[in-house]
Amino acid sequence: MKKLPLAGPLLAVAVAMAMALPAGAEPPAAKLVADKSQIVFVTKQMGVPVEGSFRKFDAQVAFDPKKPEGGSVALQIDTASAGFGVPMSDAELPRQPWFDAAHFPQASFQSGAIKALGEGKFEMAGKLTIKGTTKQVTVPVSIASAAGGGNYSVASGSFTIQRLDYKVGDGEWTDTSVVGNDVQVRFRFTLAGLAAP
Repeated sequence: MKKLPLAGPLLAVAVAMAMALPAGAEPPAAKLVADKSQIVFVTKQMGVPVEGSFRKFDAQVAFDPKKPEGGSVALQIDTASAGFGVPMSDAELPRQPWFDAAHFPQASFQSGAIKALGEGKFEMAGKLTIKGTTKQVTVPVSIASAAGGGNYSVASGSFTIQRLDYKVGDGEWTDTSVVGNDVQVRFRFTLAGLAAP
């Protein structure tokens, strides 16, 4: 069997690079405690604030609050789980004009740069994808120890998006006097294995 001329040198370089990496270079992984976490969204219908939530979501978090720039956060949200707690509205949200869950079953967030602001506050820039449209967003996050102690922390924050940027409420629902364009997203994630700063 003929050897590739570059295989030996390339293997040697790969081994040397792996040995040069400091131990523990990867930030520690934290696990989302789903039943103690929530994602809420607030919109206005005919000028009146209405609150809904996503009931199913998951996250992969690798993050050291002391070295946030090396961390990453990935979030997947089941769009069919959106609801206001009103059967008629809840039946409409997964349909085509809104989240179109049949074609876009998941919305997602993938962090890029993470910056420490001090006192347990951070700024996460990343890509938010809903209904196949991706936009850059900046998300403020506060991290604190969970009540009751243990190896649990709570990451919380809120930010505002425009639903029409993502074609949520398409067609006849683009009239923002009926359903407002601004949507406030609030989240509170309980994470196991994440030390508070």
